[in-house]
Amino acid sequence: MSKGKDTKPHIGIFGRRNNGKSSFINALSGQELAIVSEVAGTTTDPVKKSMEIPGIGPVIIIDTAGIDDTGELGAKRVSKTREVLNTIDAAILLITGNAFDETERGLVGELTDRSVPFLLIHNKSDLQPLSATLGRVLEETYGVPVIDLSAIRNPEIESVISALKKLIPETAYNSQSLLGDLISYGDTVLLITPIDIEAPEGRMILPQVQAIRDILDHDGIAVVCKEREVDSYLRKMNLKPALAITDSQIFLKADASVPKDIPLTSFSILLARQRGDFQNYLKGTPHIARLKDGDRVLILESCTHHVSCDDIGRVKIPRWLGNYTGKKLEYEVVAGLTGLPRDIHDYAMVIQCGGCVITRKQIVNRLKPAVDAGIPVTNYGMAIAWVHGIYNRAVTPFTGNDEKNESYL
Repeated sequence: MSKGKDTKPHIGIFGRRNNGKSSFINALSGQELAIVSEVAGTTTDPVKKSMEIPGIGPVIIIDTAGIDDTGELGAKRVSKTREVLNTIDAAILLITGNAFDETERGLVGELTDRSVPFLLIHNKSDLQPLSATLGRVLEETYGVPVIDLSAIRNPEIESVISALKKLIPETAYNSQSLLGDLISYGDTVLLITPIDIEAPEGRMILPQVQAIRDILDHDGIAVVCKEREVDSYLRKMNLKPALAITDSQIFLKADASVPKDIPLTSFSILLARQRGDFQNYLKGTPHIARLKDGDRVLILESCTHHVSCDDIGRVKIPRWLGNYTGKKLEYEVVAGLTGLPRDIHDYAMVIQCGGCVITRKQIVNRLKPAVDAGIPVTNYGMAIAWVHGIYNRAVTPFTGNDEKNESYL
């Protein structure tokens, strides 16, 4: 399954084999998106499907294998299904025949642990309707609606859509603005965007494009230039920018070029606040100063990409950390949303990329094991600002100034 490639809300469909998950997806979408078969276990690996839900908009539906699969291969399929729990904003659990036992309770427990809202659907009501007693017990126990339907004969999809609209957190489809609360009508924002070996040919990187759009959406003026033109622009223009945003890799040059009375931050830190675990980043970043010889640092990339000879996560950040700490550190890089090569307790620190191609829920769940274990977490841009000695300036636009910020240093 291709993971971490879409920022739309992700909804996982779960249930035992032959509970009608594929039929339900087809009824929900009004299309034949999933293969339907009477043979249990037709769906083997999680499969993403794009669709539009009225009132919510574009979403990604994830069709999963049965949570009751057996045998060695079945266990691997169930493991793949459980991995989906880390990538979704909401879940739908299908039951049939009034069967709800440890299999379902275990899954609901994992959803609850990850703070994933869920909906219960009793499918195949044409064969056996939902027991009033079971429906009442489930609703009282979990505080969620239980919908009785037949995905094939009497879908009643409107009730499902209505429940989904209440279920999915608004933050999943109405993203927090990158910088709308930092600027006012007519403000100028200076975007410092280097064009180097890592810049895509003929294009700009996604966070830069997102920032430009957000500025325009909030009636601001976006001024874009390379780092070499910053001094010339500031010298010639009388209008002082309300905010300057730089690529993290040239933080030092931007800090030197942009006057101290102009707030300065980075694209990566903007993304960290919008869709990352920002408060835990603020707590975790200062731990860089306490890293010791032999500490293992986990670097999390959200997507797979071409690795250049001067890659930001694999080359530059390790080099900057080594120079700053003077310690011999070990590094492991994990791309996408795949599992970790070792236990989370084996790491002294976790550094997450900006996460421009995944959802906030995916990032938060990705970092949750480290946060729960008390392992410091940070973000590319915040880590880079720290080792370059300009962390306080870089986070001040979001945290306030002076005394409040000093607590992080």
